[in-house]
Amino acid sequence: MASALDAHFCTPDEAMAQIRDGQTVATVAMTLVSASESNLKALERRFLETGHPRDLTLIHSCGQSDRERGIQHLAHEGMVRRIVGAHWGLQPRWMELIASNKVEAYCLPQGQMAQLYREAASGLPGKVSQVGLGTFIDPRVEGGKMNERTRACEDLVEVVELDGREFLFYRALPIDWLLIRGTAADGQGNLTTTDEAMKLEVLPAVLACKRWGGKVVAQVRERVETGTLDPKDVTVPGVFIDSVVVCPDPETDHRMTSSFYFDPSFCGQARVPEEAIEPAPMNERKLIARRGVCELYPGAVVNLGTGIPNDMVGRVAAEEGLSDDVMITVESGIYGGVQLGGVDFGIGQNLTAMVAHHEQFDYYDGAGVDVTFMGLGELDGQGNVNSTKMGDRCAGAGGFIDITQNAKKVVFLGTFTAKGGRYRFEDGRLVIEREGEVRKMVPQVGQLSFNGPAARRAGQEVLVVTERAVFRLVPEGVELVEVAPGIDLQTQVLDLMGFTPIVSPNLKVMDPALFTVDGPAGIALGPRPEGR
Repeated sequence: MASALDAHFCTPDEAMAQIRDGQTVATVAMTLVSASESNLKALERRFLETGHPRDLTLIHSCGQSDRERGIQHLAHEGMVRRIVGAHWGLQPRWMELIASNKVEAYCLPQGQMAQLYREAASGLPGKVSQVGLGTFIDPRVEGGKMNERTRACEDLVEVVELDGREFLFYRALPIDWLLIRGTAADGQGNLTTTDEAMKLEVLPAVLACKRWGGKVVAQVRERVETGTLDPKDVTVPGVFIDSVVVCPDPETDHRMTSSFYFDPSFCGQARVPEEAIEPAPMNERKLIARRGVCELYPGAVVNLGTGIPNDMVGRVAAEEGLSDDVMITVESGIYGGVQLGGVDFGIGQNLTAMVAHHEQFDYYDGAGVDVTFMGLGELDGQGNVNSTKMGDRCAGAGGFIDITQNAKKVVFLGTFTAKGGRYRFEDGRLVIEREGEVRKMVPQVGQLSFNGPAARRAGQEVLVVTERAVFRLVPEGVELVEVAPGIDLQTQVLDLMGFTPIVSPNLKVMDPALFTVDGPAGIALGPRPEGR
């Protein structure tokens, strides 16, 4: 017997046919985890066949693609007029549209966007935070506007003063349509996310959409009988969902992540033997991670950013037998275990805990993580770092700004030069076979992702670790504190820098054990800092 609470089940094409020109569409996912692939493909198909809907505004807190799928489906000139997001590193077509001024593009910090849903859901006009002050998010710098086309557009962020202190006010963004994904829905539309590899910010986004009178479309893997779901497993009550799409081809369009259709170890339903997790092969990325791990201490809570940090630090810690003495976290909300990287960033195996995305940033933005490892794009003599935009190619901030501004210790990990460098290791020393074509130590960074002078004034501990040199921020600027064995200081470090660092009078040689090719390097955790 039909009930007034029965959900509306429909096909992807039927669901996406409702979206009109000029409306605002928000999507919840990270990489390809929880991406509403069936609905995104249907929306793209409709545009390519009819030219509609067009001039949409697209909102997304996380990067949502594996270079081919996810919101890449919406990267067509004319389909989206404005994109407001945090990261496009795995979305080459979006980076091209932004670089060529084919779309208005705003980049906002990922944590602020995830939490902005919660603020909007409660009826507030926006969110107040110090995250972003002094960076390219600050309207006095760039206002998060990522290309020339966006320069003349209105600001989405403004500076306000409370109790004599400066803050940024992030305006709430009205939503017409929200695309979410879950594992199962019953006849009333009650939605679970049991088999998803992340919790994300699904419910706050749903309630924000409802606050604006918008419509929620949920893609699920299966439909189950009403009353069979454990109420504690329901992430979104069915009364908040307007349409439910049962994925027609789950193995293609409802994958747990890009590389896996389903693996229970990524959602905590199984554990894999530790010996099944192989050590990373020795290369310059592993060397950099090894030196970074030397900055850890017992009990440290650690964050890993994309690139070398997420791909290598956890694996190095495991190989060195240190995993049980530190707690590694990722911005997606996972704790412990071993993290996957690349197109599968944000998931892990043998986790000890998983919290929601916006709640993870409550910790990162509030108490602040003990140590964060982040990637390095450019460094200048003031200690400013650019990891968000190289030339006109904008990867975006992701969680970089939220995390680095509030972490007690920041360790940037990256090669000294980029593009084409080749290295080998001999007898505990580094040999550079070919130098990278792009210099990363520059007179002035191309975009202000991390404000070095502000960090120095605040007394924040900041290191930059490369394969051949280690730098530390000091009150006077950037100090060179270590060089790799086998490296000529003048020709292979100083001559390749766009600024002159302070050379420490106690300049050290990096531990030759870090250059060990076979087996662990014998890294031991350092002493716990006083007061932590």
